[in-house]
Amino acid sequence: MIKTDILIIGAGPTGLFAVFEAGLLKMKCHLIDALPQPGGQCSEIYPKKPIYDIPGFPEVMAGELVDNLMEQITPFEPGFTLGERAENIEKQKDGSFIVTTNKGTKHQAPVVVIAGGLGSFEPRKPPIKGIQKYEEKGISYFIKDPEIYRDKKVVIAGGGDSALDWSIFLADVTKEVSLVHRRKDFRGALDSVEKVEELSKLGKINLITDAEVVDLKGKEKLESVLIRHKDEARGEELKTTDYFIPLFGLSPKLGPIANWGLEIEKNAIKVDNSYDYQTNIPGIYAIGDVNTYKGKLKLILCGFHEAAIMCQSAYQRINPDKKYVMKYTTVSGVNGFDGSKKEAKREVIKSIN
Repeated sequence: MIKTDILIIGAGPTGLFAVFEAGLLKMKCHLIDALPQPGGQCSEIYPKKPIYDIPGFPEVMAGELVDNLMEQITPFEPGFTLGERAENIEKQKDGSFIVTTNKGTKHQAPVVVIAGGLGSFEPRKPPIKGIQKYEEKGISYFIKDPEIYRDKKVVIAGGGDSALDWSIFLADVTKEVSLVHRRKDFRGALDSVEKVEELSKLGKINLITDAEVVDLKGKEKLESVLIRHKDEARGEELKTTDYFIPLFGLSPKLGPIANWGLEIEKNAIKVDNSYDYQTNIPGIYAIGDVNTYKGKLKLILCGFHEAAIMCQSAYQRINPDKKYVMKYTTVSGVNGFDGSKKEAKREVIKSIN
C-alpha cells in the first residue's frame, strides 16, 4: 500500500504543478499515470511543439516545459506509479480513499485529485487480426526502454513525430530499423522528416512508404510482419523482425473514472469552481482539462491556477485544526531548494524509470 497526503491521477503539466503547490504547504504527493513517463500529451504526443501562452515564456517547447516542471518539483520528492491506469476507488471509514490500478497497485490518501487531462490515454491499435496474441511478445505500443531493442530487428509503423523520432533514435541502437507509413508524406516535424530521409539514404533506416503492416506471423512470439504495398506491382513482402511497434498516437478516454460516481458532463467531470474545484464527492477534486464548469477554458495556465486553489482546500481538509497563512515564495523560499541543482532532477527522473 502506497500512502500519501494527496494522490494525483494524471502526471501531465497540471498534475506536476499541483505537486509544487502542495509541496509549499508541506503535503506529500504521489502520481498515477497510464503513460510510461510524466508529462502527459506534452511528452508523449508533441514534445517538440512550441507553446506560447505560459506566463514568463514567450515560447517554450512542450517537452522543455515538462522538464522544467520536473525540476521545479524535485525538492518535494513526489512518488510515481507509471504505466498503470487508475481503475477502482473505495472510500474508507476514516474518510480516506484507496485507489487501485489495473495492475493491482494500491494507493491510499485522504485527498484524490484527478488531473488526467482529457482522460486516460489508450494506444490506437492497428486493425490487424490477432494482434493481441503478440502483445508483450514482440509488440509494444510504447517505448519504455530503448536498450531492449539493441542489436534487434525492429519495425515501426506510423507517420507522426513519435514514429519519426524513435526511428531516428533507434537507428543507432538496433541491428535494423524499418519505418512503415501508409502515405508518402509524414505528419511530423519537418526537421525529423528530413533526418529520416537522410538516414534512409545512408542505409541506417529502411524507409517503406505507401505501405502498411497487414498481418503478423510467429509461434510463441512475433517472428515476422506482412507488409502490403499500395503499388500492386510490388504486392506484399514478409519481413522478419524481433519487434513491431505501431505508433499511431493515443486515444483519450475518461476510462474507469467515469464509473466512480462522479457527476459527468460531455466526458468531463463537473466541479465547483466557485470555491475549490471539488467534485460532487467530498475529498475528490478535478483540475485541468478533465474538469468542466461555466466559463471553462482548456488552457495549461488555467490548470495551474486550479491546482493552486485546490491545494489550499486540500490542506484544510487534511489539517482541519490548523490555519495556514499564505506566504509568497519570494519570502518563504521553496524548502531551501537551489534551482541550480539539476543533478537532483536527474535523480528523480532516474527513480521513476
